[in-house]
Amino acid sequence: MKISLLLLSLILSCSLFSQTKPAYKLFNSNGEEVSYASMIDDLSKGEVVLFGELHNNSIAHWLQYEVTKDLSNSRDLILGAEMIEADNQGELDDYLKGKIDQKAFDTLARLWSNHETDYAKLVDFAKENKLSFIATNIPRRYANMVFKKGFEALDELTKKDKAWIAPLPIPFDSELPRYKQILIDLGDHATPELVKAQAMKDATMAHFIVENRKKKELFIHYNGRYHSDYHEGIVWYLKQKNADGKYITITTVEQDDVETLLDENKGVADFVICVDSDMTTTY
Repeated sequence: MKISLLLLSLILSCSLFSQTKPAYKLFNSNGEEVSYASMIDDLSKGEVVLFGELHNNSIAHWLQYEVTKDLSNSRDLILGAEMIEADNQGELDDYLKGKIDQKAFDTLARLWSNHETDYAKLVDFAKENKLSFIATNIPRRYANMVFKKGFEALDELTKKDKAWIAPLPIPFDSELPRYKQILIDLGDHATPELVKAQAMKDATMAHFIVENRKKKELFIHYNGRYHSDYHEGIVWYLKQKNADGKYITITTVEQDDVETLLDENKGVADFVICVDSDMTTTY
């Protein structure tokens, strides 16, 4: 009897320790769990996929690469990112064509401090597979001009400078919920000009997506989740160009428990990557 009880105890103990402890789970907009394969199948039918990340989330960065790699099996791709500013397109192209090495690219372009850990692999995927990679973000000096003086500050730019931003004047709706939320979240630190700077970034990224997307290719764009959540931000501007375009969004959220998507995270995007909040960050 003692041996049987001991054996049963060991079996139960092993069973408990063998239970899965997922680092993340995937959900659709309604909060229903979906498989990775199902998500890839849906993404492959889109025109533009906006992959909204938390900038330091290691699972999001890993999945950006995996999703890109797997979509390349069924679609011709163009890649683009918020993390490289439009006026660094020349340096990016030189790196993709092998005219400069990584060290020179790091020196010549204004890359984010986490480029090497979080984005270099995506750029190298484009290089290895001879894909276009588009630097979509507004140069930060121009975004700072809007932050300080509003859209009017950009009127003084030269024609050459204006090539790196969305055509002026841009449509702007200050009543969009996400823009209004910025004012709420930042409280006394928020200004109408800050919201306009955010809109100028969204408009510029949308502009370069539209300018560079080809009819039969799938454009994958990597950006902070705030730029595409709730189909606002970049998506809102894409719809100003083509309201009927098939734009599919992914977002990244963190929860203490990934088994069930919290109500607050439902409806945020077409697909939600729910990551354990204890996950190691990249910075």
